[in-house]
Amino acid sequence: MRHVTTAVLAWLGQQMAAEQKRVLVLVWDHASWHIRREVRTWIRRPNQQAKRHGGVRLLTCRLPVKSPWLTPIEPRWVHGKRAVVEPACLWTAPDLITRVYADFATEQLEPLQQHVA
Repeated sequence: MRHVTTAVLAWLGQQMAAEQKRVLVLVWDHASWHIRREVRTWIRRPNQQAKRHGGVRLLTCRLPVKSPWLTPIEPRWVHGKRAVVEPACLWTAPDLITRVYADFATEQLEPLQQHVA
């Protein structure tokens, strides 16, 4: 999951840089992929680069442990999962992706390219 996290952060950084933003604030819970050493180390690199040469800094703000009322999207995830998953059916990845985009009523974007070492 850390590869996905760093890929998303890299993409977000590029989007923010294109919009000439200077800081991307990440309000995170304590999911294992948010607090992994590899992710924290990865975040330091663009921050050091931004300090030296300009660019987008990543500012992480962690929510207190066990504070679901501070994460209003949590109930939406539950409804989203129920809307796209059917216990009696095993969906293919493309079908599941289509169902997720339809449920959240969003434009389907190209998947991020992930490079796993």
